[in-house]
Amino acid sequence: MCKFKRMSSLSFYDLHYIPQVINCYGKYAKYLHDDYAENFGIFSACPNFWVVTDYSDEFMGFVFLDNFTGSRRTNFSAEITVCFDKKAWGSFVRYSAKFFLKKCFDDFGFYKIKALIFPDNFRVKKLLTQVGFEYETTLPDETLRNGKPQNIDVYSIKRTYYYKDEVNYD
Repeated sequence: MCKFKRMSSLSFYDLHYIPQVINCYGKYAKYLHDDYAENFGIFSACPNFWVVTDYSDEFMGFVFLDNFTGSRRTNFSAEITVCFDKKAWGSFVRYSAKFFLKKCFDDFGFYKIKALIFPDNFRVKKLLTQVGFEYETTLPDETLRNGKPQNIDVYSIKRTYYYKDEVNYD
């Protein structure tokens, strides 16, 4: 149903996704960054940036991981940011999210993945809870958005959502 194409390994043929990423980002930028974000700083997340397509390679959105916590040996947690074109909303996004999250726990060995969102981003709040995230807390006046103090809601999903066994993170 979906494919994840890692930005750092895109072939010359796949570079045509870059304008689509920029367009998608532009549509939903008000939900993705605060006053301190650099325009299109999303590419700084490479190599942890993936373009999401359907099986016919049609662009559906993007996802990236940043703010890793851990050591050289072990990844403990990271923050996830997603942005999907409207045509992908619904079951495609839910399926893609579950698939990608399991992939992150498998490939990176995370204990926890966090999502930091603006409280008015109700679509993402609903999606997060549908795919297993739980609300943790609200960080009051955490940043500035449009020149005004802005709260940030923190949601997370833990490895135990997919696996009952614990990993030793010593």
